[in-house]
Amino acid sequence: MEMIANYINGELKPPHSSDYLDDVNPATAEIFAKIPLSDEEDLQDAITSAEKAFKEWSGLSAKERADYLMKIAELIQENLEELAMAESMDTGKPIQLAKTVDIPRAASNMEFFAHAITQFSSESHAGKDSINYSLRKPLGVVACISPWNLPLYLFTWKIAPALASGNCVIAKPSEITPYTAYLFSKICVEAGLPKGVLNILHGTGPEIGNAIVQNKKIKAVSFTGGTATGRKIAEISAPMFRKVSLELGGKNPALVFADCDLDKTVEGLVRASFTNQGEICLCASRIYIEDSIYEDFKARFIDKVKALKVGDPLIQSNNMGALVSSQHLEKVKNYIALAKEEGGQLLCGDEAFELEGNNKQGYFLRPHVFENLPIQCRTNQEEIFGPVVSLSRFEGEEEALVLANESEYGLASTIWTTDLSRAHRIGAQIETGIVWVNCWMNRDLRTPFGGMKNSGLGREGGLEALRFFTEPKNICIQF
Repeated sequence: MEMIANYINGELKPPHSSDYLDDVNPATAEIFAKIPLSDEEDLQDAITSAEKAFKEWSGLSAKERADYLMKIAELIQENLEELAMAESMDTGKPIQLAKTVDIPRAASNMEFFAHAITQFSSESHAGKDSINYSLRKPLGVVACISPWNLPLYLFTWKIAPALASGNCVIAKPSEITPYTAYLFSKICVEAGLPKGVLNILHGTGPEIGNAIVQNKKIKAVSFTGGTATGRKIAEISAPMFRKVSLELGGKNPALVFADCDLDKTVEGLVRASFTNQGEICLCASRIYIEDSIYEDFKARFIDKVKALKVGDPLIQSNNMGALVSSQHLEKVKNYIALAKEEGGQLLCGDEAFELEGNNKQGYFLRPHVFENLPIQCRTNQEEIFGPVVSLSRFEGEEEALVLANESEYGLASTIWTTDLSRAHRIGAQIETGIVWVNCWMNRDLRTPFGGMKNSGLGREGGLEALRFFTEPKNICIQF
């Protein structure tokens, strides 16, 4: 039984409370580690450590900070196999996905921002008798709160720009999937990251998460998670006039036009719908198909979905593993029952399904596809965050756009067409922060990432992230 530790002032430490949560492997329903239940005393230790470290860390050159991030990136790559196994055990995701996406992307995040900070520049404006120039200074001690679905991937996505720009960080990974953040702590020790620069506190959102957000010494909060939690963070932070970056939920539309490459579209949308068991905020969950190709698309799509292999995440040929927890499995099952009550016709998902051996008690679920659901029903409007999608028809471009925008969310969308003019028209009018045309999850780390409406506030990625974690100061010198 592994006892996960907090990472405070460069050391691995147990919680002051001596209380722990169970860390459960979703594929087996077995406890394999214990998670610290951190409290205010742990937080105060972390903040004291971070404040003490800030002057020295922010005083380093961009190149010196970048060297630490590059060392961490190298160690992530060297430990890829161990980290991928840990991620699979903690989340239930296929180990092949962890090996090829999650862990390599975590290393890329550290590497990208190590390079980006050395290229980060400020502006100057020459006038007739003066010059104005801008300085960008780090904020101080900031908080990074990451979710359970892509644990190390999104953990590093937040802390890398914060550290690169000279801040010290209090980080809280999800209590549901904390294991790779703990292993990351060990990597930081090995890399020689200066004490106090990064502090990792484990525990629940209502306890240590809330304590972090309430603390007035935290100069900014970067959060990825549910919309309700994001709204609470915004309410707490507003009276403090504190920066917040909120990457929240999604109910992402896909628009399939009759002129699309149908084979490529079907393959792409199966991947977009069910990668990571559908537990990605960017997954397509509302698929709208032009009427003239609806039946053809449906038949091909269902055939591909039924061919997906669900099972032991450690078997590399399996496409889908277990959902992250028993509670989340029940939530998704409740939405499946709701979809049936709302008049949806189930096209696949209820086939007989039982695993043997260690996986018999695991939290597995087949991918479910519905059609004929009303556009305004809860299944089509609420984020399910699991392997459940709906298919609907449209008759033209105007109707497709109305259907896509009929949502409180606005995170990501996909458009499938060979008409370049249409792609530009729809892309400009669709109300999402990210639009993919004839692809999904094709990410360039230089681009801004974030959503509209209830999908969040602010942008991450590239220079946007470095701007968020710094404060601009104008200096005017008269000649």
